[in-house]
Amino acid sequence: MTVNCPQCDTKNRVDSAATGAPVCGKCKEALPWLTDAGEADFKGVVEDSPLPVLVDFWAPWCGPCRMVSPAVEQIGRDLRGRLKVVKVNTDDNQILSERFDVRGIPTLVMLKGGKQVDRVSGAMPAPQLRQWVFAAMLAGAR
Repeated sequence: MTVNCPQCDTKNRVDSAATGAPVCGKCKEALPWLTDAGEADFKGVVEDSPLPVLVDFWAPWCGPCRMVSPAVEQIGRDLRGRLKVVKVNTDDNQILSERFDVRGIPTLVMLKGGKQVDRVSGAMPAPQLRQWVFAAMLAGAR
């Protein structure tokens, strides 16, 4: 995928799976890491990530998922270089949904080092979502 640098507006190619956090090829500013994953590439994209990963389990028909999505993506942009945001379509990835015991959507799962450190289900206002993300990232740091 291609991402515009928030600092210099240079277009950068960002791989879904990488060994380090993406940075701009021109100015070296951290880039937001927002991507999709499925059953075939989940390990490389999520579990092998060097950054904490916020996984958004969603479905295209889900109204609350569409309401939460802009806030989730904004958090990913705000925490560029410190957080990776991965969206998983539950309709297309039922094995992952079962593996993470997704009973309702949206379900957000924070992973660090490939291990789940926290999760929350249901839509929440952007400020509350931001607080949860920060707390979940800290929980994973222990």
